[in-house]
Amino acid sequence: MKVFEAVGRTLAELGVAQAFGVIGSGNFTVTNALRAYGVPFVATRHEAGAATMADAYGRMSGRVALVSVHQGCGLTNALTGIAEAAKSRTPMIVLTADTPGSAVLANFRIDQDAAVTALGATPERVHSAETAVADTVRAYRTAVHERRTVVLNLPLDVQNLEAAQTPVPAVRPPLPVRPNHESAESLAAMIDQAARPVFIAGRGARGAAPRIRELAARTGALLATTAVANGLFHDDPWALGISGGFASPLAVDLIADADLVVGWGCAFTKWTTQRGKLLTGKVAHVDIGGTPHQPVDLSVHGDAGQTAADVTALVTKREGYRTPAVDARIAAGPGWPTPDLSTDEHIDPRELTTRLDALLPRDRVVAVDSGNFMGYPSGYLSVPDEFGFCFTQAFQSIGLGLFTAIGAALAQPGRLPVAAVGDGGFMMGIADLETAVRLRLPLVVVVYNDSAYGAEIHHFGPDADLSTVTFPDPGIARIATGFGCSAVTVRTGEDLDGVADWLAGPRDRPLVVDARIASDGGSWWLAEAFG
Repeated sequence: MKVFEAVGRTLAELGVAQAFGVIGSGNFTVTNALRAYGVPFVATRHEAGAATMADAYGRMSGRVALVSVHQGCGLTNALTGIAEAAKSRTPMIVLTADTPGSAVLANFRIDQDAAVTALGATPERVHSAETAVADTVRAYRTAVHERRTVVLNLPLDVQNLEAAQTPVPAVRPPLPVRPNHESAESLAAMIDQAARPVFIAGRGARGAAPRIRELAARTGALLATTAVANGLFHDDPWALGISGGFASPLAVDLIADADLVVGWGCAFTKWTTQRGKLLTGKVAHVDIGGTPHQPVDLSVHGDAGQTAADVTALVTKREGYRTPAVDARIAAGPGWPTPDLSTDEHIDPRELTTRLDALLPRDRVVAVDSGNFMGYPSGYLSVPDEFGFCFTQAFQSIGLGLFTAIGAALAQPGRLPVAAVGDGGFMMGIADLETAVRLRLPLVVVVYNDSAYGAEIHHFGPDADLSTVTFPDPGIARIATGFGCSAVTVRTGEDLDGVADWLAGPRDRPLVVDARIASDGGSWWLAEAFG
């Protein structure tokens, strides 16, 4: 057995669920070894797409995905996707070839360890034929136990050495971390003293929703989520939706009026807290790692679910924030603004998204790119649970939305995948539209098309020279058709009949919706983001 075979076998036996990548000479044999040992592989058109697809697959499946890239330029092409995964603490393996140690003048040579370290990812290496299995297991264990994106370097001069067929040890998920009893008692006391508690759950609270809901019901707390955990409390009558920049007016009012906010598995970023303005009372933070971005009165080191269960046994049952008056406010609706800016040529993005929400099947997985438009799908498209919304925005890069939707679609094959993207981000990632066509994904790509980088338009204002951020219409529907997609251009609500026709058909190819949206004058969330 060669080293490349041993590495492929080890990763397959450890449980890598899906691989994505662009194949070159350096990663050809090890990728085929992965495939031979049963790991499905998707050939993408760009390494950044491969990395983001793997990230999204991991988020939406709860399993470890892998990226396979060539040494040097293959790795550097993937860096933006790797940075996003690393910032999001996605357990993921990036398997990259590397130049031999002696090839100091090789044109592919870069300091790959330094490159990935700069992104916040963890570099690992297959050092020798004797240690190939142990090195691979160590990389996988680091990814799973420390929730890290790990880049495993496989030098070319090591790949073809003879490796021993060493047994592969099992790597089991880490057990939940139980909080210190004194910390649990302190948190219970804070909740008992609060008249208007709100719980905000993040991605670290996935799997803990039932226990958090039980504690909230006992103590009268209202529920909200960060953007990345959207859908976690989707069917709870006391849930307010997303907290922060994408929050509804109702959610903003109720969270800002809370006398205690408890964060469960979230970082309390400026986006979630509207630069801290939503945290007007006491603040507690529960997580197994990471430093909250806002000041807190109590920090509890513990698993969200385990901590919620321990605290539930200590608190007093009461009404809390769940009063008849608050119930009536929630029943009245989120309070979104209703003006319709539609014209004969452009559709209001709120009207567009509301109509799509009613038209598309409920069993969906929504992926959202970055841009001026992104608050509309985040706020107006409902999702069935926390596996119905994939938000790769820790790095705030545009161009990842289409990649995200493809990875999410493969992780949740029984759902309709929906990609919400701006025209700028769509054009940036368009190479992998071919990947979606090749996979015959029933993918709906909604392009919020304002013929510009809308965030910059609204940030710098009409008095600035905006010629560098506005573009002529490229004919997105025609381009999509050329890739093999179905396509429809939407200027008015009636044009959405084309979406209904596609939904009624075989759905054997993606549908691209070129939605010519009306200017919103700068979306509410963007105004909040720029202060």
